[in-house]
Amino acid sequence: MLTGKRILLIIGGGIAAYKALETIRRLQDAGAVVVPVLTRAGEEFVTPLSVSALAGQKVYRDLFDLTDEAEMGHIELSRAADLLVVAPATADLMAKMAQGHANDLASTLLLATDTQVLCAPAMNVRMWEHPATQRNLAQLRADGVRFIGPNEGGMACGEFGPGRMAEPLEIVAAVQGALSAGPLAGRHILVTSGPTHEPIDPVRYIANRSSGAQGTAIARALAALGADVSFVTGPADVAPPEGVRIIRVETAQQMLEAVEAALPAEVGVFAAAVADWRVASASDQKIKKTVDGLPHLEFAENPDILATVAQMEGRRPPLVIGFAAETQDVVALATSKRDRKGCDWIVANDVSPATGIMGGSENAVHLITDAGVEDWPRMGKNEVAVQLADRIAAALHAERP
Repeated sequence: MLTGKRILLIIGGGIAAYKALETIRRLQDAGAVVVPVLTRAGEEFVTPLSVSALAGQKVYRDLFDLTDEAEMGHIELSRAADLLVVAPATADLMAKMAQGHANDLASTLLLATDTQVLCAPAMNVRMWEHPATQRNLAQLRADGVRFIGPNEGGMACGEFGPGRMAEPLEIVAAVQGALSAGPLAGRHILVTSGPTHEPIDPVRYIANRSSGAQGTAIARALAALGADVSFVTGPADVAPPEGVRIIRVETAQQMLEAVEAALPAEVGVFAAAVADWRVASASDQKIKKTVDGLPHLEFAENPDILATVAQMEGRRPPLVIGFAAETQDVVALATSKRDRKGCDWIVANDVSPATGIMGGSENAVHLITDAGVEDWPRMGKNEVAVQLADRIAAALHAERP
Protein backbone atom coordinates (compact mmCIF):
# COMPACT_ATOMS: atom_id res chain seq x y z
CA MET A 1 0.00 0.00 0.00
CA LEU A 2 0.97 3.65 -0.40
CA THR A 3 -0.58 5.09 2.76
CA GLY A 4 0.83 8.53 3.45
CA LYS A 5 3.05 8.57 0.37
CA ARG A 6 3.14 11.83 -1.57
CA ILE A 7 3.23 11.39 -5.35
CA LEU A 8 3.99 14.32 -7.63
CA LEU A 9 2.21 13.42 -10.87
CA ILE A 10 3.40 15.26 -13.98
CA ILE A 11 0.87 14.98 -16.81
CA GLY A 12 2.37 15.43 -20.26
CA GLY A 13 0.59 16.33 -23.47
CA GLY A 14 -0.84 13.39 -25.38
CA ILE A 15 -4.08 11.53 -25.81
CA ALA A 16 -2.94 9.12 -23.09
CA ALA A 17 -3.34 11.98 -20.61
CA TYR A 18 -6.91 10.79 -20.08
CA LYS A 19 -5.46 7.75 -18.27
CA ALA A 20 -3.85 10.11 -15.77
CA LEU A 21 -7.30 10.76 -14.32
CA GLU A 22 -7.83 7.10 -13.47
CA THR A 23 -4.23 6.84 -12.31
CA ILE A 24 -4.93 9.56 -9.74
CA ARG A 25 -7.92 7.63 -8.42
CA ARG A 26 -6.03 4.35 -8.32
CA LEU A 27 -3.12 5.91 -6.44
CA GLN A 28 -5.56 7.41 -3.95
CA ASP A 29 -7.24 4.02 -3.52
CA ALA A 30 -3.82 2.69 -2.51
CA GLY A 31 -3.53 5.46 0.11
CA ALA A 32 -1.33 7.97 -1.69
CA VAL A 33 -1.66 11.75 -1.80
CA VAL A 34 -1.39 12.90 -5.42
CA VAL A 35 -0.11 16.39 -6.19
CA PRO A 36 -0.71 17.10 -9.89
CA VAL A 37 1.43 19.13 -12.28
CA LEU A 38 -0.18 19.78 -15.65
CA THR A 39 1.88 20.87 -18.63
CA ARG A 40 0.51 23.34 -21.18
CA ALA A 41 0.32 20.54 -23.72
CA GLY A 42 -1.41 18.34 -21.15
CA GLU A 43 -4.14 20.98 -20.80
CA GLU A 44 -5.08 20.31 -24.42
CA PHE A 45 -6.28 16.84 -23.38
CA VAL A 46 -7.45 17.12 -19.75
CA THR A 47 -8.62 20.21 -17.89
CA PRO A 48 -7.11 21.62 -14.69
CA LEU A 49 -10.58 21.45 -13.13
CA SER A 50 -10.99 17.70 -13.74
CA VAL A 51 -7.48 16.96 -12.48
CA SER A 52 -7.95 19.10 -9.38
CA ALA A 53 -11.37 17.63 -8.63
CA LEU A 54 -10.06 14.08 -8.71
CA ALA A 55 -6.82 14.79 -6.86
CA GLY A 56 -8.43 17.03 -4.25
CA GLN A 57 -5.36 19.21 -4.62
CA LYS A 58 -4.34 22.39 -6.37
CA VAL A 59 -3.01 21.82 -9.88
CA TYR A 60 0.42 23.35 -10.45
CA ARG A 61 0.89 24.73 -13.95
CA ASP A 62 3.14 27.82 -14.07
CA LEU A 63 6.86 28.12 -13.39
CA PHE A 64 6.60 31.81 -12.58
CA ASP A 65 3.54 31.77 -10.34
CA LEU A 66 4.45 34.34 -7.68
CA THR A 67 2.10 32.89 -5.07
CA ASP A 68 3.49 29.40 -5.49
CA GLU A 69 7.05 30.66 -5.38
CA ALA A 70 6.38 32.62 -2.19
CA GLU A 71 4.63 29.75 -0.44
CA MET A 72 6.64 26.75 -1.54
CA GLY A 73 8.65 27.23 -4.71
CA HIS A 74 9.38 24.76 -7.43
CA ILE A 75 12.46 23.43 -5.63
CA GLU A 76 10.53 22.47 -2.52
CA LEU A 77 7.62 21.14 -4.56
CA SER A 78 9.90 18.64 -6.28
CA ARG A 79 11.60 17.56 -3.06
CA ALA A 80 8.55 17.26 -0.83
CA ALA A 81 7.35 14.26 -2.84
CA ASP A 82 8.25 10.63 -2.17
CA LEU A 83 8.21 9.93 -5.91
CA LEU A 84 7.83 11.89 -9.15
CA VAL A 85 5.69 10.12 -11.75
CA VAL A 86 5.56 11.34 -15.35
CA ALA A 87 2.45 9.97 -17.06
CA PRO A 88 2.24 10.32 -19.94
CA ALA A 89 5.94 10.86 -20.55
CA THR A 90 5.94 12.23 -24.08
CA ALA A 91 8.90 12.17 -26.45
CA ASP A 92 9.30 15.91 -25.81
CA LEU A 93 9.36 15.52 -22.02
CA MET A 94 11.84 12.65 -22.24
CA ALA A 95 14.08 14.74 -24.49
CA LYS A 96 13.99 17.64 -22.02
CA MET A 97 14.82 15.32 -19.14
CA ALA A 98 17.70 13.65 -20.99
CA GLN A 99 19.23 16.98 -22.05
CA GLY A 100 18.64 18.82 -18.78
CA HIS A 101 16.27 21.47 -20.13
CA ALA A 102 14.25 23.51 -17.64
CA ASN A 103 12.03 25.89 -19.61
CA ASP A 104 8.70 25.11 -17.93
CA LEU A 105 7.45 23.94 -14.55
CA ALA A 106 7.50 20.22 -15.31
CA SER A 107 11.04 20.11 -16.72
CA THR A 108 12.32 22.39 -13.94
CA LEU A 109 10.83 20.13 -11.27
CA LEU A 110 12.42 17.10 -12.89
CA LEU A 111 15.81 18.77 -13.03
CA ALA A 112 15.63 20.17 -9.49
CA THR A 113 14.55 16.99 -7.74
CA ASP A 114 16.66 14.63 -5.68
CA THR A 115 13.75 12.17 -5.53
CA GLN A 116 13.20 9.03 -7.61
CA VAL A 117 11.49 9.51 -10.97
CA LEU A 118 9.20 6.99 -12.67
CA CYS A 119 8.17 7.53 -16.30
CA ALA A 120 5.28 5.98 -18.20
CA PRO A 121 6.10 6.73 -21.86
CA ALA A 122 3.33 7.31 -24.40
CA MET A 123 3.81 8.26 -28.03
CA ASN A 124 3.41 7.13 -31.63
CA VAL A 125 5.28 3.91 -32.40
CA ARG A 126 7.58 5.67 -34.89
CA MET A 127 8.45 8.31 -32.30
CA TRP A 128 9.21 5.61 -29.73
CA GLU A 129 11.42 3.66 -32.14
CA HIS A 130 13.24 6.77 -33.43
CA PRO A 131 16.97 6.70 -32.63
CA ALA A 132 16.71 10.05 -30.83
CA THR A 133 14.08 8.73 -28.42
CA GLN A 134 16.04 5.54 -27.86
CA ARG A 135 19.18 7.59 -27.11
CA ASN A 136 17.21 9.67 -24.62
CA LEU A 137 15.79 6.51 -23.08
CA ALA A 138 19.27 5.04 -22.63
CA GLN A 139 20.51 8.26 -21.04
CA LEU A 140 17.58 8.47 -18.63
CA ARG A 141 18.05 4.87 -17.57
CA ALA A 142 21.72 5.58 -16.97
CA ASP A 143 20.63 8.55 -14.84
CA GLY A 144 18.54 6.23 -12.68
CA VAL A 145 15.08 7.04 -14.03
CA ARG A 146 12.69 4.09 -13.77
CA PHE A 147 10.24 3.15 -16.53
CA ILE A 148 6.95 1.31 -16.77
CA GLY A 149 5.94 0.47 -20.35
CA PRO A 150 5.24 1.45 -22.99
CA ASN A 151 2.89 -1.35 -23.94
CA GLU A 152 2.18 -2.62 -27.41
CA GLY A 153 -1.20 -2.22 -29.09
CA GLY A 154 -3.44 -0.06 -31.21
CA MET A 155 -3.11 3.71 -30.93
CA ALA A 156 -5.37 6.69 -31.41
CA CYS A 157 -3.48 7.52 -34.61
CA GLY A 158 -4.48 4.14 -36.06
CA GLU A 159 -1.02 2.57 -35.93
CA PHE A 160 -0.06 -0.53 -33.93
CA GLY A 161 3.07 -1.23 -31.94
CA PRO A 162 4.95 -0.20 -28.80
CA GLY A 163 4.01 3.26 -27.55
CA ARG A 164 0.78 2.84 -25.56
CA MET A 165 1.01 4.18 -22.03
CA ALA A 166 0.92 1.55 -19.27
CA GLU A 167 -2.46 1.03 -17.68
CA PRO A 168 -3.21 2.80 -14.37
CA LEU A 169 -2.98 -0.41 -12.31
CA GLU A 170 0.41 -1.16 -13.85
CA ILE A 171 1.59 2.32 -12.91
CA VAL A 172 0.36 1.86 -9.33
CA ALA A 173 2.23 -1.46 -9.10
CA ALA A 174 5.38 0.23 -10.41
CA VAL A 175 4.97 3.03 -7.86
CA GLN A 176 4.66 0.45 -5.10
CA GLY A 177 7.77 -1.28 -6.37
CA ALA A 178 9.69 2.01 -6.50
CA LEU A 179 8.71 3.06 -2.97
CA SER A 180 9.18 -0.23 -1.18
CA ALA A 181 10.83 -3.56 -1.48
CA GLY A 182 7.48 -4.81 -2.78
CA PRO A 183 5.38 -7.77 -1.61
CA LEU A 184 7.42 -10.16 -3.78
CA ALA A 185 10.87 -8.92 -2.76
CA GLY A 186 13.30 -11.79 -2.36
CA ARG A 187 11.02 -14.23 -4.21
CA HIS A 188 12.43 -15.98 -7.27
CA ILE A 189 9.73 -16.53 -9.89
CA LEU A 190 10.18 -18.35 -13.19
CA VAL A 191 8.07 -17.26 -16.18
CA THR A 192 7.98 -18.87 -19.62
CA SER A 193 6.60 -16.98 -22.58
CA GLY A 194 6.16 -16.88 -26.35
CA PRO A 195 5.99 -19.67 -28.91
CA THR A 196 8.64 -22.24 -29.68
CA HIS A 197 10.01 -22.79 -33.19
CA GLU A 198 10.61 -26.41 -34.13
CA PRO A 199 12.85 -26.68 -37.21
CA ILE A 200 11.89 -28.65 -40.30
CA ASP A 201 15.05 -27.62 -42.12
CA PRO A 202 17.34 -24.55 -41.86
CA VAL A 203 14.68 -22.20 -43.29
CA ARG A 204 11.34 -23.70 -42.18
CA TYR A 205 9.84 -24.42 -38.78
CA ILE A 206 6.65 -25.39 -36.94
CA ALA A 207 5.21 -22.65 -34.72
CA ASN A 208 1.95 -21.10 -33.51
CA ARG A 209 0.34 -17.67 -33.36
CA SER A 210 1.42 -16.74 -29.82
CA SER A 211 2.88 -13.22 -29.60
CA GLY A 212 4.31 -13.60 -26.09
CA ALA A 213 2.36 -10.53 -24.94
CA GLN A 214 0.65 -12.18 -21.96
CA GLY A 215 3.80 -13.83 -20.60
CA THR A 216 5.74 -10.61 -21.02
CA ALA A 217 3.06 -8.65 -19.16
CA ILE A 218 3.08 -11.19 -16.31
CA ALA A 219 6.86 -11.00 -15.93
CA ARG A 220 6.67 -7.20 -15.92
CA ALA A 221 3.91 -7.15 -13.29
CA LEU A 222 5.80 -9.58 -11.04
CA ALA A 223 9.00 -7.54 -11.34
CA ALA A 224 7.04 -4.40 -10.43
CA LEU A 225 6.10 -6.11 -7.15
CA GLY A 226 9.76 -6.73 -6.39
CA ALA A 227 10.15 -10.33 -7.62
CA ASP A 228 13.42 -11.68 -8.98
CA VAL A 229 12.11 -12.93 -12.33
CA SER A 230 13.78 -15.45 -14.62
CA PHE A 231 12.10 -14.96 -18.00
CA VAL A 232 12.50 -17.87 -20.43
CA THR A 233 11.17 -16.75 -23.79
CA GLY A 234 10.80 -18.25 -27.20
CA PRO A 235 11.00 -16.05 -30.34
CA ALA A 236 8.14 -13.70 -29.37
CA ASP A 237 6.80 -10.73 -31.33
CA VAL A 238 6.87 -8.36 -28.36
CA ALA A 239 9.97 -6.99 -26.67
CA PRO A 240 10.93 -8.63 -23.37
CA PRO A 241 10.24 -6.73 -20.14
CA GLU A 242 12.84 -4.67 -18.33
CA GLY A 243 14.28 -5.55 -14.96
CA VAL A 244 14.16 -9.33 -15.40
CA ARG A 245 16.70 -12.04 -16.20
CA ILE A 246 16.09 -12.92 -19.88
CA ILE A 247 16.88 -16.39 -21.24
CA ARG A 248 16.17 -16.73 -24.96
CA VAL A 249 15.40 -20.11 -26.53
CA GLU A 250 14.04 -21.44 -29.81
CA THR A 251 12.78 -24.99 -29.30
CA ALA A 252 10.77 -26.82 -26.65
CA GLN A 253 13.80 -28.90 -25.67
CA GLN A 254 15.87 -25.74 -25.19
CA MET A 255 13.06 -24.22 -23.12
CA LEU A 256 12.92 -27.27 -20.84
CA GLU A 257 16.68 -27.16 -20.34
CA ALA A 258 16.54 -23.42 -19.56
CA VAL A 259 13.68 -23.96 -17.10
CA GLU A 260 15.52 -26.74 -15.29
CA ALA A 261 18.66 -24.58 -15.11
CA ALA A 262 16.66 -21.66 -13.63
CA LEU A 263 15.25 -23.75 -10.77
CA PRO A 264 14.74 -23.61 -7.83
CA ALA A 265 11.99 -21.00 -7.77
CA GLU A 266 9.10 -20.27 -5.45
CA VAL A 267 6.66 -19.92 -8.35
CA GLY A 268 6.63 -21.23 -11.89
CA VAL A 269 4.34 -19.45 -14.36
CA PHE A 270 4.22 -21.43 -17.60
CA ALA A 271 2.61 -19.04 -20.07
CA ALA A 272 4.61 -20.16 -23.13
CA ALA A 273 2.72 -21.72 -26.04
CA VAL A 274 5.06 -24.67 -26.49
CA ALA A 275 4.70 -26.65 -29.70
CA ASP A 276 3.34 -30.13 -28.97
CA TRP A 277 5.31 -31.77 -31.78
CA ARG A 278 8.59 -31.46 -33.62
CA VAL A 279 10.01 -33.08 -36.73
CA ALA A 280 11.80 -36.20 -35.54
CA SER A 281 14.76 -35.72 -37.87
CA ALA A 282 15.04 -32.14 -39.05
CA SER A 283 17.03 -31.79 -42.26
CA ASP A 284 20.33 -29.92 -42.12
CA GLN A 285 19.76 -28.80 -45.72
CA LYS A 286 16.79 -27.02 -47.26
CA ILE A 287 14.25 -29.59 -48.42
CA LYS A 288 13.73 -29.24 -52.18
CA LYS A 289 10.72 -29.97 -54.31
CA THR A 290 11.14 -33.17 -56.27
CA VAL A 291 9.24 -35.10 -58.91
CA ASP A 292 8.64 -37.75 -56.26
CA GLY A 293 5.94 -35.59 -54.63
CA LEU A 294 5.57 -34.22 -51.13
CA PRO A 295 8.31 -34.86 -48.57
CA HIS A 296 7.57 -37.28 -45.75
CA LEU A 297 7.85 -35.66 -42.31
CA GLU A 298 7.90 -37.90 -39.26
CA PHE A 299 6.81 -36.18 -36.04
CA ALA A 300 7.88 -36.73 -32.46
CA GLU A 301 6.28 -35.47 -29.26
CA ASN A 302 7.95 -32.57 -27.51
CA PRO A 303 8.71 -32.66 -23.78
CA ASP A 304 5.81 -31.56 -21.56
CA ILE A 305 7.47 -28.75 -19.63
CA LEU A 306 4.54 -28.00 -17.32
CA ALA A 307 4.02 -31.63 -16.32
CA THR A 308 7.76 -32.21 -15.94
CA VAL A 309 8.16 -29.36 -13.48
CA ALA A 310 4.85 -29.95 -11.67
CA GLN A 311 5.80 -33.58 -11.00
CA MET A 312 9.42 -32.97 -10.00
CA GLU A 313 10.61 -34.27 -6.67
CA GLY A 314 12.67 -31.92 -4.58
CA ARG A 315 12.88 -29.02 -7.06
CA ARG A 316 9.18 -28.43 -7.75
CA PRO A 317 8.18 -24.80 -7.07
CA PRO A 318 5.61 -24.56 -4.25
CA LEU A 319 3.22 -22.83 -6.69
CA VAL A 320 3.06 -24.07 -10.29
CA ILE A 321 0.76 -22.20 -12.68
CA GLY A 322 -0.08 -23.51 -16.12
CA PHE A 323 -1.95 -21.99 -19.05
CA ALA A 324 -4.58 -23.66 -21.21
CA ALA A 325 -5.40 -22.14 -24.59
CA GLU A 326 -8.52 -23.87 -25.88
CA THR A 327 -11.00 -23.38 -28.71
CA GLN A 328 -13.91 -25.29 -27.16
CA ASP A 329 -15.08 -26.57 -23.74
CA VAL A 330 -12.51 -24.24 -22.20
CA VAL A 331 -13.19 -24.75 -18.49
CA ALA A 332 -13.77 -28.50 -18.72
CA LEU A 333 -10.61 -29.13 -20.74
CA ALA A 334 -8.54 -26.82 -18.56
CA THR A 335 -9.78 -28.46 -15.36
CA SER A 336 -8.82 -31.85 -16.78
CA LYS A 337 -5.42 -30.47 -17.77
CA ARG A 338 -4.79 -29.19 -14.24
CA ASP A 339 -5.46 -32.63 -12.79
CA ARG A 340 -3.47 -34.42 -15.47
CA LYS A 341 -0.40 -32.18 -15.33
CA GLY A 342 -0.32 -31.89 -11.55
CA CYS A 343 -0.10 -28.08 -11.39
CA ASP A 344 -1.73 -25.90 -8.73
CA TRP A 345 -3.45 -23.27 -10.89
CA ILE A 346 -4.50 -23.15 -14.52
CA VAL A 347 -5.19 -19.91 -16.36
CA ALA A 348 -7.53 -20.86 -19.19
CA ASN A 349 -8.73 -18.86 -22.16
CA ASP A 350 -10.62 -19.25 -25.40
CA VAL A 351 -8.31 -18.63 -28.36
CA SER A 352 -10.85 -19.29 -31.10
CA PRO A 353 -10.14 -16.96 -34.05
CA ALA A 354 -13.35 -15.02 -33.39
CA THR A 355 -12.13 -13.94 -29.94
CA GLY A 356 -9.05 -12.13 -31.28
CA ILE A 357 -7.18 -13.12 -28.12
CA MET A 358 -4.21 -15.00 -29.55
CA GLY A 359 -1.90 -12.27 -30.81
CA GLY A 360 -4.27 -9.54 -29.59
CA SER A 361 -4.04 -7.04 -26.75
CA GLU A 362 -6.93 -8.37 -24.61
CA ASN A 363 -7.67 -11.59 -22.78
CA ALA A 364 -10.60 -13.22 -21.00
CA VAL A 365 -9.45 -15.89 -18.59
CA HIS A 366 -10.74 -18.41 -16.09
CA LEU A 367 -8.53 -19.05 -13.06
CA ILE A 368 -8.90 -22.67 -11.99
CA THR A 369 -7.60 -23.68 -8.55
CA ASP A 370 -8.46 -26.32 -5.99
CA ALA A 371 -11.04 -23.82 -4.68
CA GLY A 372 -12.95 -23.79 -7.98
CA VAL A 373 -13.25 -21.62 -11.07
CA GLU A 374 -13.04 -17.82 -11.19
CA ASP A 375 -14.32 -16.16 -14.36
CA TRP A 376 -12.43 -12.93 -14.96
CA PRO A 377 -13.97 -10.30 -17.26
CA ARG A 378 -12.35 -9.50 -20.58
CA MET A 379 -9.61 -6.95 -20.03
CA GLY A 380 -6.23 -5.88 -21.35
CA LYS A 381 -3.47 -8.46 -21.06
CA ASN A 382 -1.53 -6.07 -18.86
CA GLU A 383 -4.47 -5.83 -16.47
CA VAL A 384 -4.75 -9.62 -16.41
CA ALA A 385 -1.06 -9.74 -15.54
CA VAL A 386 -1.41 -7.26 -12.68
CA GLN A 387 -4.37 -9.16 -11.24
CA LEU A 388 -2.53 -12.49 -11.49
CA ALA A 389 0.61 -11.00 -9.92
CA ASP A 390 -1.47 -9.71 -6.99
CA ARG A 391 -2.99 -13.17 -6.53
CA ILE A 392 0.47 -14.75 -6.55
CA ALA A 393 1.70 -12.24 -3.95
CA ALA A 394 -1.30 -12.96 -1.74
CA ALA A 395 -0.79 -16.72 -2.03
CA LEU A 396 2.89 -16.51 -1.11
CA HIS A 397 2.17 -14.16 1.78
CA ALA A 398 -0.44 -16.57 3.16
CA GLU A 399 2.08 -19.38 2.94
CA ARG A 400 5.08 -17.47 4.31
CA PRO A 401 4.27 -13.95 5.64
